Amino acid sequence: MSTYLAFDLGASSGRGILGTIENGKLELKEIHRFPNGPLEKEGSFYWDFPALLAELKTGLKKALAEAPDLKGLAIDTWGVDYAFFRGNPPRLVRLPYNYRDPRTVKAAEEVWKRLPKEELYAKTGIQCMTLNTVYQLYAHFQEHPEDFDNSCVLDIPDALALGLGGDFSAEYSHVSTTNLLDPKSRNWCWEIISKLGLPRCVFPPIVPSCTRGGTLSAALRKELNAPALPIYKVGSHDTASAVLAVPAPEQGSWAYISAGTWALLGAELPAPEITPEAEKNGFTNEGGVCGTTRFLTNIMGSWLFQETRRVWNEAGRNLSFSDLENMALDAEFCAYFVNPNDASFAAPGDMPERIRQFCEKTGQGRPDTDEEIVRAIYDSLALYFKCKLETLAEVRHDSYACLNIVGGGTQAKLLMQLTADALNIPVAAGPIEATAIGNILGQAMAAGEVSGLAQARQIVRNSFDVITYKPDPTVHAGYMRKLERFRKLL
Repeated sequence: MSTYLAFDLGASSGRGILGTIENGKLELKEIHRFPNGPLEKEGSFYWDFPALLAELKTGLKKALAEAPDLKGLAIDTWGVDYAFFRGNPPRLVRLPYNYRDPRTVKAAEEVWKRLPKEELYAKTGIQCMTLNTVYQLYAHFQEHPEDFDNSCVLDIPDALALGLGGDFSAEYSHVSTTNLLDPKSRNWCWEIISKLGLPRCVFPPIVPSCTRGGTLSAALRKELNAPALPIYKVGSHDTASAVLAVPAPEQGSWAYISAGTWALLGAELPAPEITPEAEKNGFTNEGGVCGTTRFLTNIMGSWLFQETRRVWNEAGRNLSFSDLENMALDAEFCAYFVNPNDASFAAPGDMPERIRQFCEKTGQGRPDTDEEIVRAIYDSLALYFKCKLETLAEVRHDSYACLNIVGGGTQAKLLMQLTADALNIPVAAGPIEATAIGNILGQAMAAGEVSGLAQARQIVRNSFDVITYKPDPTVHAGYMRKLERFRKLL
């Protein structure tokens, strides 16, 4: 029996989860949960890095009380964000920017003057999104070049690991989201870095997923009366860990959605697919565990629900996500649509009003009720998933008889059913804690306890229930009648 600690941080919350592997099965126990979100300061959005690090220490203390024989820990987070450190012991240079900070919009235009979008994609295989690290770092260098002096830049999971005693290395799957990785050499794309005038010296060495990346610091060992715990670098981009935990069939093609604040829809490939067709359709080539490629597209997922609910609850309504589902069921089917990836929805703010404005701007009229706003999100996400899965099949010249959806978004049962209805294929939903599961199995792979992807996914199939949602032909027919109107909004 071996127990590992996974810290899984999303854009709205974080958890510490213990995972125990015994007799080919994995059991989970959540031991710590904490909020996360953008911190607004002087007109910019940041992450509260010291607060996050304090939560990790609290989670580690709780984990050691539950499992004194802990075998290791690892951290996974959202992508693209970073932090600068300098000195010995290392000190945080500045609070890390949040990817929703608007400074990158102008920076992207300047980057494209030096490096056209097509060239960036050809060299990195990464979908053009202005929140990508390449634009963030360019903006950072223009505004605060002093931060690059005698410093090192680390992606967020590596930065948090450093705060616990980890080393100055960059994990491959997370680096792949920066738009600064050469996916063939799996090293930094020095040509892009040079063309943008960024100092090469700030970029650390890149290491593969599922490797050891340090040991719990002496100070923390003393403070927590802890052993010299290994700190592992798993698929530290949360989607890399989530995809590891997809209970995929052993034979045939399969597609997935990792559903959370973002919904990442794609397929697992043995190598990058960098083609004009992939670029045109917004598909990106991110690193996966065991040298795989996550060929996927980014969709604004639960973010639309989260921001809508936050705005209403700050007004005193105290709505749960179940309440939102019931509201949607009380509204007319497909009365209004939004483009989930429209730029107007990207930043924190009054999401219900933005949805009303989008509907007005696109000639649909203004939703009168809150129920219509919620229903617009559900119907739009279901149809967007349909459109993107069809595009994936066209780009890959493949077909998919089932869609695997993993992650916290699978708890939105109405969305799971409507997605099956829109696609007209079964949706296999679960496991919910896919990212933490992948994190723990990645640690076990690094420790030599699990041999690879095949054994890891067999453990997932042995351990967790999956709910299959079958399409309703009547609802599917209704979606097909509305599909062309929805496509026009995209």
